Amino acid sequence: MTTATTGKSAGRTDGKARGGAGAARKPATMAQALNRAMRDAMAEDPSVHVLGEDVGTLGGVFRITDGLTAEFGEDRCTDTPLAEAGILGTAVGMAMYGLRPVVEMQFDAFAYPAFEQLLSHVAKMRNRTRGAMPLPITIRVPYGGGIGGVEHHSDSSEAYYMATPGLHVVTPATVADSYGMLRAAIASDDPVVFLEPKRLYWSKADWSPDEPEAVEPIGRARVRRTGTSATLVTYGPSVPVCLEAAEAAREEGWELEVVDLRSLVPFDDETVCASVRRTGRAVVVHESSGFGGPGGEIAARITERCFHHLEAPVLRVAGFDVPYPPPMLERHHLPGVDRVLDAVARLQWESEWTERPEAFGGAGTSGRGGR
Repeated sequence: MTTATTGKSAGRTDGKARGGAGAARKPATMAQALNRAMRDAMAEDPSVHVLGEDVGTLGGVFRITDGLTAEFGEDRCTDTPLAEAGILGTAVGMAMYGLRPVVEMQFDAFAYPAFEQLLSHVAKMRNRTRGAMPLPITIRVPYGGGIGGVEHHSDSSEAYYMATPGLHVVTPATVADSYGMLRAAIASDDPVVFLEPKRLYWSKADWSPDEPEAVEPIGRARVRRTGTSATLVTYGPSVPVCLEAAEAAREEGWELEVVDLRSLVPFDDETVCASVRRTGRAVVVHESSGFGGPGGEIAARITERCFHHLEAPVLRVAGFDVPYPPPMLERHHLPGVDRVLDAVARLQWESEWTERPEAFGGAGTSGRGGR
């Protein structure tokens, strides 16, 4: 699949310096990086408008749009009625008239009333007009669990968006990606569903807002940790979980590679398959439910492209196939380090094939059969 196209408001998505060489790096949160991305995009391109419930004076439920109305006025950062279908429908009209709307859906499950607009218009308009009318809409969706939210406040709804042709679907896991990917999404002439992991809003990293580092474009994954034993394929809120699991796995003698997808659509088959071909084993980790979830598509793509390199079936670690549980139970529902390590332990480390390959007409596993 190809990466997102770039429109006129690309700005500094390449991470080049704005404030001079050697700008100071200091701890910043994902929330601050997202806020800065919108502020910089709005400052560079007057066609960028932010709209949503409580995004103005309040600055959004999570304060991601804090200060934008004060700086750019109510016409550029606009509070809307509590009507998601109306918000997204308005954004469609804005985009058709040449603006670049950035829509905030207050919570993941609050976005469902807007699905008719999303499927019937946002995802189809460019195809319907044979490319003559792009829809440069960025739909920001706080998603996932880990904050003690109740039902309708903690859904992992990425599978719905992934299954809708015509949308780009991305999700950052780091401060740098939050800024760079949001700038790229706003600059894209294709509609982008920008999934923001709520539990990572307050995660911190050293970062310079005046000299943001370059990040991979939409459509490219990144290897966050190298390893040789197996590949953990993940994204968004599960990236820190997999990195922690990879560190813990060293006690068992496993060196796990962690691939952060970053972009769910377009999907980076090249990076994922290169990793799996090196390690011979893969586990897909995400918060969305297992049945019909993103992991099934990812596992299928890996199997189709890496079958002769696999030493074990591709496994999945996912949320359970139930509606999102009450806050006190979410720790059991969300994939954690122990569940990831349990899956890694099931990857046929000592199977009859790895112990006696000659019995099956094989010549061995090139030393990869052990841990």
